[in-house]
Formats: sequence, C-alpha cells, structure tokens
Amino acid sequence: MKDKHRTMTPQLRFPEFECDGPWSTRPLGELCDRIVEKVGDVTLTPVSITAGRGFVSQAEKFGRDISGAQYKNYIRLRRGEFAYNKGNSKLYPQGCVYQLKEYDEAAASNAFICFRLRSGNAPAFFEGLFEKNAHGRQLAKFLTSGARSDGLLNIKDDEFFSVRLPIPPRAAEQRKIADCLTSLDECIAAEGRKVEALRAHKKGLMQQLFPREGETRPRLRFPEFREAPEWEDRKLDDLALRGTGHTPKKGIPEYYNGGIKWVSLADSKRLDNGLISETEIEISEQGIENSSAVLHAEGTVILSRDAGVGKSAIMEFPMAVSQHFIAWTCDSHELSSWFLYYVLQNMKPLFEQIATGSTIKTIGLPFFIEMRVTVPAVQEQHRIASCFSSLDALIAAQSQKLDGLRAHKKGLMQQLFPSPAPEGV
Repeated sequence: MKDKHRTMTPQLRFPEFECDGPWSTRPLGELCDRIVEKVGDVTLTPVSITAGRGFVSQAEKFGRDISGAQYKNYIRLRRGEFAYNKGNSKLYPQGCVYQLKEYDEAAASNAFICFRLRSGNAPAFFEGLFEKNAHGRQLAKFLTSGARSDGLLNIKDDEFFSVRLPIPPRAAEQRKIADCLTSLDECIAAEGRKVEALRAHKKGLMQQLFPREGETRPRLRFPEFREAPEWEDRKLDDLALRGTGHTPKKGIPEYYNGGIKWVSLADSKRLDNGLISETEIEISEQGIENSSAVLHAEGTVILSRDAGVGKSAIMEFPMAVSQHFIAWTCDSHELSSWFLYYVLQNMKPLFEQIATGSTIKTIGLPFFIEMRVTVPAVQEQHRIASCFSSLDALIAAQSQKLDGLRAHKKGLMQQLFPSPAPEGV
C-alpha cells in the first residue's frame, strides 16, 4: 500500500529550516476553498488564461468579449485568488493554474476551476508549485482521452482538488520561499520592461528615420545629412537582383545532408534577428543542380512571403532558400543590405496587412515585382543601418540577461521544491 503521506526533502533549504525535517504532501482540497460565486449583474472584465503569461482580458486574447449570455454565470474572481484552466498547451499539457494579479476583480469563465488559499498559506509559494507544473503529472492519470469538443480536458473538480502538493513543516518556510521567488519575479519583470522599452524606442525611431508613405524626407535626420538631397523613390528591382528558391525533391537522399545551408520555413525562429548563419536543413550540390534551387551570395537579404510572412534576415554565408522566400542581392553602390533589412523590418505591418489566405497567409509574387522603396545616398543608408544595428545589439544583450534570470529561477525552483511525487502517490 502506498504511503499517502510520503515525505520528501528539497535539495536546497534556507539555513534556518535545515533542521525542520522532511516535507510532506497534502491534497490541494485541504489547503483551499473553491470559489463558486457568480458574477450576476456586476460589471467586470471577462478574462481568459494564457499559458506562460496568466490572466488576459478576452478582448485582448480573442479580439472581442466572447462571454455573451454566459457572462452572468461567470465566476467572480478577486485579486490573489487562483483559477485552473483545463485547456491543454505545449507548456502545460494538463492545464495551467494562475493567480489573479492583473485586476482587483474579474469575471472568469465558469469552465475554470477557481479557488482561494486558506489563511496561513503563502500564495507566491503555490504560484511556484503551479509554475513548476506540480499538478500536471498527477492530473495526467485522469485523462482517458483527448480534449472535449470545446477544447477542454476531461478533468473533474474532485480530481483537480485531489492533487497532492509538497508542503514544508512550517508556514515560515513557505513564506521564505515565496519572498525569494517574488523578489526574482520583480527582477524579471523589471528586466522585461527594459527589453520592451528598447523595442518601443526602436519602433519609434524607425517611424522618425524613415519617411512616411508618399514622402521623400524623414522627420529626423542625422546632423551630417540634414542638408542632403531628399530620398529617392525607386523600384527595388533596379537596386537589387531579386530571386527566390526551390525545394529539392524529397525522398532522394543525395539531395540532402550536404554542406549547403538551406533556409526553409523551419527556420522561422531564426529570422528577424539580423544575420542568419544556421539552418535546420542542409542540401547538397546535387540538390542544387537537379532543381531550380539557387545558391545566393553572402549578404543576400531574404524575406518570408508565406508562413511567418514579413520576417527577414541577411545571409552570413552563401545559402539557398525554399520557394517561400524572396531574396535580394543588393548593388552595394546604391543599396546597403543592412539598410534594406531595416526597410523590410519597418514594412512588416504592411506585409502582414496585405497577406492573404485562410490558413497560411502569403504575399503573391506580383507585389515584389512592383515593390518600391525610398532611399537616400548610400552613406546615409550605412549611418541609419549602424544606428539600428547598435540598438539591436542592446536589445539582444538585455534579452539574454532576461533569459538568464528566467533560467536561474527555473533552476532555483528545482532545488527549492522537492521532486514531484510518483504517479499514484
């Protein structure tokens, strides 16, 4: 018979708790009270839950309020209370649990299981457990099939509240861990705001350093170019050699696993970061020779015109591309590759707007054949590109710092919380 009061000890403990003995597990139902109070006629913001983020308004997530006639049956949730979203996601296959922090009160879907912790429990401690997915492994045993027709998992209320969570002997240790994780979250949030501020600054600077549509002079110019001529409206095909690519026949081994890097839609995550140097797939010279694939020169600017429409990059080495990309090899005397890259970045909202298609958005080739750009002399192009390149370096460094903090928190939680109990415990 399995011990329902299984004990465990975390790898890392604060000094004042090292002699407290092991932790034990307790069912969530003993630590909280379920919330069933309906919204009724009270006007509150209808919210949803997004894995990896938490509570967001329905208007933000779905583009509109989808509560409809069901609104009055929504749960009235107050700041500090929790909700379990039964929807599965890549991050939380068995559903996610979040604490409401974004609103003083909100209307949560009655499909969520809502609860408040009983007095003496530290909410941030439980946030850490749910972030670590302490509930997911145990809930998995209750899933006998996939999601229901409404996309929700078949998890019953009593099954959710039966989840056993590791609890330290003293509430003081809960609070200590909660304070530690809260401080880390505050640091992560502050660094995240710095990243967003830099991105917003870059976006605003683009609006200033590039002319508005139909104009030939930007609102902001570097001092050495303030007396320079207006920018020229040019057809892009007159400034760069346009090309595309092809997918070598699949199922022919000698066409693949060669030494030529081949940019495909699988490399979408590598785009919008300046240079692209690695690809998911490499093809062979035979793959080039026996298809309409083309090897493009180092410095070629590429743009995705299909899935991930509008994403762009510059080739660090000679590469080939699939037919989903447009590639421009620039005449360096008239058009800087880096300047074109930032022009394309600035045009991304337009690309997203003109893309068509019900499932996969795409931009037809005729648009690129007639595509026009407004350009200054190449010296001013280099100056603008250098400015944005420096900003991108700052954003990348700040993003790495943010990722480092997140990784530190993840590693710390693995040590501050005991390993999950085995299934059935």
